[in-house]
Amino acid sequence: MPVSQRGQHEIAHGKKLSESNPEQIWGWGTPAGKIRSERRARLISAAAGLEPGRRALEIGCGTGLFTEYFARSAAQIVALDISEELLASARQRHLPETVTFVCSPFEALSADEPFDAVIGSSVLHHLDIESALSHIHRLLKPGGVMSFAEPNMLNPQIMIQKNIPWVKARMGDSPDETAFFRWRLAAQMRKVGFCNIEIIPLDWLHPAIPPALIDIVQKTGGLFEKLPLLREIAGSLYIRGSRS
Repeated sequence: MPVSQRGQHEIAHGKKLSESNPEQIWGWGTPAGKIRSERRARLISAAAGLEPGRRALEIGCGTGLFTEYFARSAAQIVALDISEELLASARQRHLPETVTFVCSPFEALSADEPFDAVIGSSVLHHLDIESALSHIHRLLKPGGVMSFAEPNMLNPQIMIQKNIPWVKARMGDSPDETAFFRWRLAAQMRKVGFCNIEIIPLDWLHPAIPPALIDIVQKTGGLFEKLPLLREIAGSLYIRGSRS
């Protein structure tokens, strides 16, 4: 399958990221970012039911940061990315044999052997979402689960970052990436056949929060995540759905 223009942009973006420090650009390298990434990984892994004997596809594994978390479950993981440069970093983690790294556009992945789960962190917003959701549905076994965390378009920083081109470039985003409104995404998931859909706003712990303030921001953020209306502007969306 020929690589789309969007895919070519992502390959070029991955190469550019690999020349610097991708995890710092993504916000995972700070003390607050590490806590945030660990929470994400736990949520994604638990909802996907990762455990020995389960087979999962991780889309957009990048440098393998989340792959390393997921591999602790001893599930069989196929970790996919379109960027060979980012995958080179992922392979340097020397993860267990339960992990297989694959360089390929997601759209080109075969559905010949379906998965128990399709998972990822901050990757769906890089893809054409309607075709991506359809392909995820095809790749899952009946009863299989999709489990992701993605940026929330209602968050003020995200809204500015994803919609103003010069801000997007300054923040290290690729040209085509976006973010999601949860009600619209839920409707798109239902349209392609997902059920048991959950989309939950979360994340008030910004990567730039100083270490001395992490505890208080976590406690305050936990309260905000329970408050109607206010929770809608959290930084991220946790997304889960299953194939019937």
